Amino acid sequence: MSDAVTFSPASRTQVHAPGIGIACMVASSLFLTLNDAAVKWVSTGIPVGEIIFFRGLFALIVTGLFVWGTARLDALRVSNVRGIAARASCMVVGTFLFVNGLAAMPLADVVSIVFIGPLLITAMAPLLLGEHVGWHRWSAVGIGFAGMIVMLRPTGEGLYWLALLPVGAAFTGALRDIITRRLSATDSSLAILIYCTAAVSAAGLATLPFGWRAPGLLDLALLGFSGLMLFGAHFLMIEAFRYAQVAVVSPFKYVALVWAVMVGYLLWGDIPDQWTLTGGGLIIVSGLYVLHRETRPRSLTSHA
Repeated sequence: MSDAVTFSPASRTQVHAPGIGIACMVASSLFLTLNDAAVKWVSTGIPVGEIIFFRGLFALIVTGLFVWGTARLDALRVSNVRGIAARASCMVVGTFLFVNGLAAMPLADVVSIVFIGPLLITAMAPLLLGEHVGWHRWSAVGIGFAGMIVMLRPTGEGLYWLALLPVGAAFTGALRDIITRRLSATDSSLAILIYCTAAVSAAGLATLPFGWRAPGLLDLALLGFSGLMLFGAHFLMIEAFRYAQVAVVSPFKYVALVWAVMVGYLLWGDIPDQWTLTGGGLIIVSGLYVLHRETRPRSLTSHA
């Protein structure tokens, strides 16, 4: 295993390896889907803030065990304190906006709006990161976005001022990812992950005065699994931005929709219809096209 993955000081570098970055993002989307599935099981009767706290707590425990097991305490040293604080703020705000959006609007509408995040990243990356985004990537992202719309088929119900909640979540998520790209040049993935997770967990704990209920053993087991998946998902996501530009790997977040179809079928027997299969196909094709463009010799993609 290379130093870039074992969190030595050399891990605070950026490497141009888009294939690895894309693989990390695809795996991250799977872990996030499993995390969402676990949260869905415990969401009935348990307040949102309580779920966020316990999930973050278990993720912090996993992270602490990982650091202890690898004896890489130096990886927790922070170089860009303001960047860490900014990313943590985006995560806190985005998490609560997303969850409250789910409570107030149809799921299809919320998810479809939030997934404008990669498009926002593509639009902001040239200005905030100085990354070149050519028409090939723009086209691939557009196709992936169209596939997502086909899969979700928003009902249009509830798209009034409450739509600002998922729009805000998408915007803060895009800012978080851009900040992550900058942080990956100065701070380790573990440092970025542990401090931001702690901030989100603390925000969940702050909701204690608004009413919690004692979780059962099954609830705690599922929340522990959720925390483990959350740790793996965000760590891999951070690594994805270390190995590839934001605009390259962000479209592969759409693969989460494909994972969701698979997990939904395995756990609840949900069978995807032709619209879901068509949209998933568009997402996969657009992702493979981005991968094809990025793995070609640079001389052939200088205008991509």
